[in-house]
Amino acid sequence: MEIMITKRDGRVEPLSVEKTKRMIAFACLGLDACDPLELEMDSKLQFVDGMTTKQIQKILVQTAIEKVIQKTDDGFGNQVNRMNQDWQFVAARLFLFDLYKEAAINRQYKAFGYGNFPNLVHTLVEKEKYARFFVDAYTPEELQELGNYIQPKRDYLFNYEGIKLLADRYLVKGYDKEIFELPQERFMAIAMHLALVEGDKKVTFAKKFYDLMSQLKMTTATPTLANAGTPFHQLSSCFISGVDDNLWSIYDVNAKFSRVSKHGGALGIYLGKVRALHSDIRGFKNSSGGVIPWTRLYNDTAVAVDQLGKRKGGATVTLDVWHKDFYEFVELRTNNGDDRRKAHDIFPALSIPNIFMERLERRQPFTLFDPHEILMVKGWALEDFYDDGDQKEFTKRYIECEKDPNIHGTEVMALDMMKKIMRSAVETGTPFIFFRDTVNAANPNKHAGMIYASNLCHEIAQNVGFTKLLDETVNEETGELITRTATGDMVTCNLNSINLGKITDEELEENIALQIRMLDNVITINQAPVPESRMTSDKYRAIGLGTSGYHHYLVKHAIQWETDEHIATADRLFENIAYAAIKASMELAKEKGAYPAFKGSEWETGAYFIRRGYTSPRWQQLAADVKQYGIRNGYLLAIAPTGSTSNIANTTAGIDPIFKKFFVEEKKGSITPKTAPDLDNTTFWLYKEAHTINQQWSIKACATRQRHIDQAQSFNLYITPTMKAKEILDLYMEAYKQGVKTIYYIRNQSLEMDECTSCSS
Repeated sequence: MEIMITKRDGRVEPLSVEKTKRMIAFACLGLDACDPLELEMDSKLQFVDGMTTKQIQKILVQTAIEKVIQKTDDGFGNQVNRMNQDWQFVAARLFLFDLYKEAAINRQYKAFGYGNFPNLVHTLVEKEKYARFFVDAYTPEELQELGNYIQPKRDYLFNYEGIKLLADRYLVKGYDKEIFELPQERFMAIAMHLALVEGDKKVTFAKKFYDLMSQLKMTTATPTLANAGTPFHQLSSCFISGVDDNLWSIYDVNAKFSRVSKHGGALGIYLGKVRALHSDIRGFKNSSGGVIPWTRLYNDTAVAVDQLGKRKGGATVTLDVWHKDFYEFVELRTNNGDDRRKAHDIFPALSIPNIFMERLERRQPFTLFDPHEILMVKGWALEDFYDDGDQKEFTKRYIECEKDPNIHGTEVMALDMMKKIMRSAVETGTPFIFFRDTVNAANPNKHAGMIYASNLCHEIAQNVGFTKLLDETVNEETGELITRTATGDMVTCNLNSINLGKITDEELEENIALQIRMLDNVITINQAPVPESRMTSDKYRAIGLGTSGYHHYLVKHAIQWETDEHIATADRLFENIAYAAIKASMELAKEKGAYPAFKGSEWETGAYFIRRGYTSPRWQQLAADVKQYGIRNGYLLAIAPTGSTSNIANTTAGIDPIFKKFFVEEKKGSITPKTAPDLDNTTFWLYKEAHTINQQWSIKACATRQRHIDQAQSFNLYITPTMKAKEILDLYMEAYKQGVKTIYYIRNQSLEMDECTSCSS
């Protein structure tokens, strides 16, 4: 009796075992360590009447991925794990074949693989999945030229996890989530969108941008990967906004947060100006509820307004460590205490001045204040000042507040406060740490503002402002309500990352020049969800070029993490990255003009280069060129976590060491073995897992890189349950002393952290 199977298009036909064999052989082609016959046997395919081809494909994919890590006998009766990374690529190809078939059915073409690209563009424009500029700005001939330039074989660079993630989250689909766009077409669509502003050179630059992305030599930010080319193209990852001490500002920022989150962004919120618990309101004593109720408000918005329907909204709230609400704030995410005063979906961060760390080291008292009381008594806001070298303006004013009898501070021991911070960090991974004086002293745009807080992933360090309500009037003739505001800086971070695991040192400068151009184009074409963010973006043209694949890079160069060679390599590598980035932005300024706030910046004065000890001839020449021609982007470098996008690019995340050399992830009834990139007998001993690394080496490497990074780094510390409190305290102290700007998670070996996908780049 003949076995009949159901194809994807609904047709029923007799089973052809030979077709299945050919497909398996094709998936294993060129991967000599993967035997097609072995996959056939191990899949234990039991063909039954009525079985679908999709079911067959799913069984084969799962079998291939399960073969990445297998138990085997070592010859002495012991069961050990044997790894074969190539099976990840076999599984990826089988998964891709599935995508190809689905796309062919939905797009109604017969070929296996990619169809007609211009037809796809027109189809998706008609379905309002692509924006009209694809057919308005590109001629039919240009669409065909770019379609011909697509390289389908680059799909084979993906491992299974990468291609599945890209397909599940980022490929443009139809109304019922049916497949239309294929991986290389997503890259080309992004490239074409980012090249729009290049005028007559748009096709040339679209090809260059496509090559970078499709060869996985860079990663784009999650919103860019998801939204580029679509009708609402919000391409920025994170935003940062300051809250003033009034109801209008509190709710204004909440409204901005909802709009940002709706379109896939996360928000950093500075709450340090808001008066403390039991402060007065309009002269009524003990009236204020402090910052906790407003933090809960932002928490509820994060849950209610998710990011593109993919995950709940993400926000970090930053408070100064000297704020009287410190003790409640630092335990926002812990499970002890009154749950009505908790905010489990918000990520708390502390803004820490030098004086706190100095007193902590000396085991001295520290005073907590109400910012509103200081403003009323002194006429100035303490949070508006910072220390810069010998100019210790914040410290001077802080001590002045301690001595003023009209200010009712609360004296506590700095060490007791730090114990609270560490207890929360061990339990929840937070609060994040923002060393405010270190950040502001290094700010190249201090002439134009101040940095009060960072973004959710704590790699962005840009001027933050406060929007103020001027007045609301009614136009009696039209019945329109007109609201006038004085706009403050609302930070927008636009991210890309160099995939250090995939490029050579010789490619670095060209790679960076193209990425700086891409990011600058993001600013021009971006559809900002909030007008203030558009204005700030135009003012500074700030970008955040980062790196992924840092640990991958070290391993490929046979460099161990806990060595002086690592530190020297980090210094050389990131100096070269900084040089290439600044030079590329200067060249763009020649072509398109400097950012509007350039005049008076440390880029113009040369203080940026002096502060970092850039004295070699090449740096002196570059400083002179920047002074003459300007620089296109007021902020340039920021190292994001790149959690999801590094998986797509098959490399390690951000600047982090690997979490595990290999492990098995169980999710929704399936198991997915994962290994460190390029893991084999040679690299196995070079990869050291994060929780086994002496964190002092990680701090030293972070500080070395920081000299060359104008913004900050998403820097995690890895601890184990056996570490003593004194050891953890020493890590915080060393990070501060070494000049690290921010600390993201404290990653306890026993905790799982909630990653932010917005900053994946």
